[in-house]
Amino acid sequence: MEERVLLIGGTGFVGTSLSKSLGNQGFHHYVPTRNNAQIPIIEQNLLAKGIYVNEYTSASLNELFKTLTPKDVVINLVGVLHSSHGVPYGSEFAKAHVELPKMIMAAMKQNGLRRYIHMSALGADVNGPSMYLRSKGAAEELVKSCGLDWTIFRPSVIFGSQDKFINMFGQLLKYAPFMPLAGAQQLFQPVAVKNVTESFIAAISMPQTIHQSYDLAGPKVLSLRQIVEFAAKKKGLRRSILPLPQWIGYLQALFLEKLPGPTIMSRDNFYSMKVPNILPLEQPNAIQEVFGMEPLPLESLLK
Repeated sequence: MEERVLLIGGTGFVGTSLSKSLGNQGFHHYVPTRNNAQIPIIEQNLLAKGIYVNEYTSASLNELFKTLTPKDVVINLVGVLHSSHGVPYGSEFAKAHVELPKMIMAAMKQNGLRRYIHMSALGADVNGPSMYLRSKGAAEELVKSCGLDWTIFRPSVIFGSQDKFINMFGQLLKYAPFMPLAGAQQLFQPVAVKNVTESFIAAISMPQTIHQSYDLAGPKVLSLRQIVEFAAKKKGLRRSILPLPQWIGYLQALFLEKLPGPTIMSRDNFYSMKVPNILPLEQPNAIQEVFGMEPLPLESLLK
């Protein structure tokens, strides 16, 4: 392919899948990392080159972008799920979701780059109920006013063989005879990582996607309870789900937030679930209508 791709945030679950697909479709691409040990892993993917970057700053981004040409593409996948508290959002959300995109877009302009593809989230809204959704919404407003050739993708919860969502529940269920569950009736429309990454790649060669925002979702609306039941089935387990009242769910989130080690759930995650994570009523599914793919169901993980 003529275009090269700079894939920022390319070492996580979605980024690793996207890197693999980019290489398989003939795109030379660069994946920055703060861990030198990841470079050989990154370069196992076809046509991928790992680049060490100690920290994303205006200066380091300018150095990265100097190696690109105006026809090349910048994809930003960076996102975090947890942050300290703040108004309208905490510092970790501000740094990853707002300040970094702002620096990326400024450095692109400085180096004559035009094409920017941005990962947001379904439900992102500056007035949303959680810091996560507010920070994602703030980033979308910046992208839409940046003057570049942007495309925004807003996926529901993303699943795949290596995801941290289904697999997290599966691991928890291994050690519990039943699952007390906050937000058991909250709705999601899980989307396959394959559908998400293929949509990103398709957009590179589809000029009609410029200045468009696309919600990405799977074919089925599921409650959180149904998703957890699926996680048990995938592990070959039979577990009872104990839905919790809202106030106990809040206390559960607070307890999990305070535990040492990686955060499993936070109060902000609890607040995010106040908004159904599904396509608006009657809205066509962009995966099918725009990108011509069949949305894969959660059950595809069993094959």
